[in-house]
Amino acid sequence: MNVDDYLTLDRNSQETRYEYYDGELQMLAGGSNNHSLVIANLTTILNNSLNDSPCRVYNTDVHLRLSETRYVHPDVTVSCDPRDEETDEMIQYPHLVIEVLSPSTEVIDRGKKFAYYRECRTLQEYVMVDAYKIQIEVYRREDDGWMLHTFGPESNVKLKSLNIQFPIDAVYRKVKLAGSRNNKGKKS
Repeated sequence: MNVDDYLTLDRNSQETRYEYYDGELQMLAGGSNNHSLVIANLTTILNNSLNDSPCRVYNTDVHLRLSETRYVHPDVTVSCDPRDEETDEMIQYPHLVIEVLSPSTEVIDRGKKFAYYRECRTLQEYVMVDAYKIQIEVYRREDDGWMLHTFGPESNVKLKSLNIQFPIDAVYRKVKLAGSRNNKGKKS
């Protein structure tokens, strides 16, 4: 399948989203309630934190063009580049990308997608969020490569590239976690 056919298929598909890697089509699975809540919480946190900045927060509906032959739908993308305002179709200059991990996507998110994201010169941080336990991994671009920063229960998550931080509990608000007796995002 060529890129134009992929973009047409994905644009016209009401029920299903697809990603495109070098001629290969990948159908995205529907997310769980946890997955959806974590994305909603992150989008709210980022929008509120970046309200007075030039950065914009996008959900999974927007394409991210990584190259001429690679198009993905990250769960959350932040762009601070004015060139991304020129089109309604896709983002090409991401500053931060977030993927909420699920059993069906974790291998891809940690493997080939992370490899593709690392090739993107504008990307400063890649964030992987566990939907079932309080854990967030932030891979930050440094002068000597990508450095991992892990955040667990009761941490403040630091997104250095955006100069923001927030309590990890806000990400898991109303999310049912493994071993949880309540619905507030804290383990009991």
